[in-house]
Amino acid sequence: MSECNQAKMLRENLRVLVRQLGVLEREEASCCDITLSQCHTIVEIGRAGSISINALAEILRLDKSTVSRSVDKLVNDELIVRDTNPDDRRYLTLHLSEKGQSLFAEVEARMAVYFENVIDTLPADKREQVIESLQYLTQALPGFRCC
Repeated sequence: MSECNQAKMLRENLRVLVRQLGVLEREEASCCDITLSQCHTIVEIGRAGSISINALAEILRLDKSTVSRSVDKLVNDELIVRDTNPDDRRYLTLHLSEKGQSLFAEVEARMAVYFENVIDTLPADKREQVIESLQYLTQALPGFRCC
């Protein structure tokens, strides 16, 4: 297969994969009464423990104002707590409230079960290859943005 055809096949397969995962995540997040963006925010804060808005925006690959709006809603819903740094009052850190920790645990548990079921559908001798290939792909993508 030519390099051009490989690139086309990669694009088409990723397009389908993103669409399928997007549907999955929307369904999973909607059961928790939060948006997909808010779900990603909760998960990243939960995994970090404590994080700045700037660092969160970088991880989510969103601009700071978009993340701030999402965080504001989650603070109002008592899922996230904003703390001011005593040494620099302009520097805020975020962490999950007790309610946010419960939601984070629920999302993580649901995703673990879902992806355990997905991995079980793959041939046992191909699972490591699929994971390794996805690792290569995620390492190759960060520097590129679609137009």
